[in-house]
Amino acid sequence: MASDTLTSPVIAGTATRPNIYHNFIDGQWVESTTGQTFENRNPADTRDLIGIFQRSGKSDVDAAVAAARRAFLKWRLIPAPRRAEIIFRAADMLAERKEDYARDMTREMGKILKETRGDVQEAVDTAFYMAGEGRRLFGPTTPSELPNKFAMAVRQPLGVCAMITPWNFPMAIPSWKLLPALVCGNTCVIKPAQDTPLSTFNLVRVLVDAGIPRGVVNIVTGFGAEAGAPLLEHPEVRAVSFTGSTSVGRTIGTTAAKSFKHCSLELGGKNPMIVLDDANLDLAVEGALWGAFGTTGQRCTATSRIIVEKGVYRAFLDRLVERARKLRVGNGLDETSDVGPAINERQLESDLEYVRAGQNEGARLECGGCRLEKGDYHWGWFMEPTIFSDVDRKMRIAREEIFGPVVAVIRSENFDEAVTIANDIEYGLSSSIYTRDVNRAFVAMRDLYAGITYINAPTIGAEVHLPFGGVKATGNGHREGGIGAIDFYTEWKSVYVDYSDRLQRAQIDRPE
Repeated sequence: MASDTLTSPVIAGTATRPNIYHNFIDGQWVESTTGQTFENRNPADTRDLIGIFQRSGKSDVDAAVAAARRAFLKWRLIPAPRRAEIIFRAADMLAERKEDYARDMTREMGKILKETRGDVQEAVDTAFYMAGEGRRLFGPTTPSELPNKFAMAVRQPLGVCAMITPWNFPMAIPSWKLLPALVCGNTCVIKPAQDTPLSTFNLVRVLVDAGIPRGVVNIVTGFGAEAGAPLLEHPEVRAVSFTGSTSVGRTIGTTAAKSFKHCSLELGGKNPMIVLDDANLDLAVEGALWGAFGTTGQRCTATSRIIVEKGVYRAFLDRLVERARKLRVGNGLDETSDVGPAINERQLESDLEYVRAGQNEGARLECGGCRLEKGDYHWGWFMEPTIFSDVDRKMRIAREEIFGPVVAVIRSENFDEAVTIANDIEYGLSSSIYTRDVNRAFVAMRDLYAGITYINAPTIGAEVHLPFGGVKATGNGHREGGIGAIDFYTEWKSVYVDYSDRLQRAQIDRPE
């Protein structure tokens, strides 16, 4: 272990040598015990090597969990308002570094600068919000049923919490997990997605600079089977928070249940946007473009299905296709780009496979559907924004999460059928409806079976102070954001103080 790894997360590169990043364990930046590393490359230009990261294994995870366990003994005793002050300082630092961190994120994840600035801002917002929770963490006081007896419930931290985060929001989602856990008095070990580790490093670096004590936050990089699985299975880990695919989430939930770990799963989505005959079509088209093609469709909340009432079906579709063809696909560092690349070759191939599936099942390809390869596109994983019409709700493109710039447009006979189609899916994360009819808007709020419903807005755009999550195969009932995160990262303890100076037996010693 080189001495400079103790003070910096990176050994600076040169013209011929890339930056080398290290794990952060027990307050030190250290190399992996495996001696192995992996590359982090720009999906818009794979010639751009962002850095070399540690390919961690079980021994690295064990060291990180041990450090977090030791740190928990002191961190849990620091008053919550003092813990929150560190988070508040981190929020200020994040705001100051927003542009640099946004550019780092665009290089490693691909989405355009406007979006990566928003990603960093979401971490800023989460930090400020959770800093405020340090002076709340409320619990109930309630009258006792017996005289001279006091009753209340208090929140307690869980212990060591493990976070396994995705690549599409590589700073926002880690902030959703780390910051509430820390304010509640837990210590953390986080494994970021191997496609986007730098943004999580930047978040952890801010926490370190803000004064987080040694061992309270630890980061190990690597792959799921080699680092994620040992973290999930570790007996000293008391809670696991995972954002990712439903298939992996099922495995994580099953494994966590064996050792009675708290487990929060935020999984897939196949989100519907309903457009009724009375909708503002120009507004609906704007929302559809942003919901379907923002982040190149690589959001769990992406607008993946658009259900359009028959009276405006053709008019809406024509406007949507016309606008989609004008979207500029390119490197996210170019401020004129509207849509960036897929995260990697595997994701691009999956997107193209869904295009083939849609065509084979009889949907009409209105625009897009092809990989872009000429000129600068040759060095990245780019695809045209793609729209299918005449989609039957039983087709794969109408039922399976694609996670790419592919949207299915489905015709409905009326409002009731639109709601039925929207709910006829295994997922239930986000939903939206465009209508000027307040009555039908409220019926939709009641009847759309999803964790989030938007009225006259697309399926993306959640804010940090409200619960985030879904129903059915989208998760296991827990929520991130707002008070939902506080609920997950704490346990309730009921406290009774009897000052009667005699034995009182609840439910027995009652006056007749």
